[in-house]
Parts: sequence; C-alpha cells; structure tokens
Amino acid sequence: MTSAISVSHLCKTYASGFQALKDINLDIRHGEIFALLGPNGAGKTTLISIICGIVNPSSGTVTVDGHDILSDYRAARGLIGLVPQELTTDAFETPPATMRFSRGLFGKPANPAHIEKVLRELSLWDKKDSRIMTLSGGMKRRVLIAKALAHEPQILFLDEPTAGVDVELRKDMWQLVRELRASGVTIILTTHYIEEAEEMADRVGVINKGEIILVEDKAELMRKLGKRRLTLELRERIDTVPPGLAGYNLMLSGDGMDLTYTYDTKSEHIGITALLDDLHNAGIKFKDLRTTQSSLEDIFVGLVRQGQ
Repeated sequence: MTSAISVSHLCKTYASGFQALKDINLDIRHGEIFALLGPNGAGKTTLISIICGIVNPSSGTVTVDGHDILSDYRAARGLIGLVPQELTTDAFETPPATMRFSRGLFGKPANPAHIEKVLRELSLWDKKDSRIMTLSGGMKRRVLIAKALAHEPQILFLDEPTAGVDVELRKDMWQLVRELRASGVTIILTTHYIEEAEEMADRVGVINKGEIILVEDKAELMRKLGKRRLTLELRERIDTVPPGLAGYNLMLSGDGMDLTYTYDTKSEHIGITALLDDLHNAGIKFKDLRTTQSSLEDIFVGLVRQGQ
C-alpha cells in the first residue's frame, strides 16, 4: 500500500551553507496522526515546506500518495492542506471569501455547503460577515485551518496550530482533528505543546539538528523509553542521603522530606524491595509513597539531550 507521504534521502542546504536537513527518510501512513517533535531550528518547518512545495530540496525524493512533489507537483499539492505557523490571512476578506478563493486556486468547483460545514465546526460561522482583520488572534488561527480545508485535502499539515490559542479554542481544534482523522484525513502536526502530541498522536517522530533521530508508535515509545518514579514521603526531615543508599541515585527534595527513586520499567530487577530494606536498615521511615510514569515530554527532552 502506498504511503500517504514517503520521504527518501532528503537533504536541504541553503545558499548560506547551512544544512537544514540531513538524509531524511520517513514514511507517513494513511489516516494516522503523526506528531513531529523537535526543538527550535531542528528542521521541522523546512521539512514541511519541502513536502508542501514551498521550498525546493537539495537532493532526495518526496512523494505524496505516489505523486512526486517535483515532477507531479499539481497532483501532489492538491492532496495537501497546510496550516502555517504565521498568521498570514487576507485581512480585508471574510472567512467564506478566503475559503472560496483558496478552493478556486486548486480548481475545485463552488461548494457553499462544505464551506459552511467547516466554518461551523470551527465556530466561525457567526463571523462569516466579519473582515478577518477584525478577528482575534485565536479566530485568525481558526481561519487558517478553514482555509487549509477549503479544497478538501486528504493530508493536513498543522505547523504549531495552537500557538497563541486559548484553552477552549484549542479543545475545539483537537475535536476537529479527531473528526478529520475519523473521516480518513492524514494529519501531520508539529507542536510545542507536547501533552497534545501525547494525547493525539498515533506515532511520534523526533527531529534534531536536521536529522530524524526516532520514529515510533507512541504507545511503544512510552513502553520502551518510559521510566517510573517512586517518591517516598518521609516521616522526618533528612539533610543528606546516607552513603549506604548511594547506589540508588536517590534525589532528595529541597525541604528534605521526599526521596525520589527512578527506575526502568523494562528492567528485570527494579530494586524497589532492596531499596525499602536498605531504607529500613538506615533508619529512614516514610509515611507514604507514590509512583508516576515518564511523560512524552520527559522522553523527548532526554532524546534531544542525547543528540547534543
């Protein structure tokens, strides 16, 4: 089965000599939500811009549902909707007018019902007669999404789509994303809100310094790289961790009332029983304990640090 997007040995070096992308290989499946994570300057936007035909690659190939982005540009681009980071809108137009214009650029016939449906789903229908310049930043972000959906694309790129959007609008957007995925649209998103990627994505890719350092199903990534933390709430304050417990790499809280032990969930010997015995032998008593699982953010930060 053809991938929704297939990237092979993609490189991009700008005229300044800066190499933004280094031998990128990536396949994105039909109907999935794929989260692309990476620090600022990692190459996320360059990669998206090449796939969407905005920036030319230096070498390598990209196909969109089997259509080469260079030799079959119109067919490839017609399958893609792009919501950019920047709030670039037609300031003097209304939301329906900018959608009609965008739809016309892709050679699509008029479809007022589709335009109304998208605007209603994005809570923009009551703004249908307002000039975009009069809308709030969050509303303008919604207009960008509406514009990207005007020509009924099968693949939607969301480049930092909820930046500057309040919590309520963000929830509405993610509900729309779920509905789009349910209808068969492939979603690729970049986001700084890692908790959103953790909630929404089927797979996660991490890019750093122009290289893809990991692509993994989210659940499998959490299983393979996740760690648990055991936090012990002490009965009495201690100033330092006793030397006899040094092998556990315990972290003592600033107030001396909590000890935290981090362990690998995959390890055969996680050491909790031995730790509790050694705490007892050291005369350290605790009144409560709790465990927490690493978040996707913890994993992401760890991966990026390894690559530095």
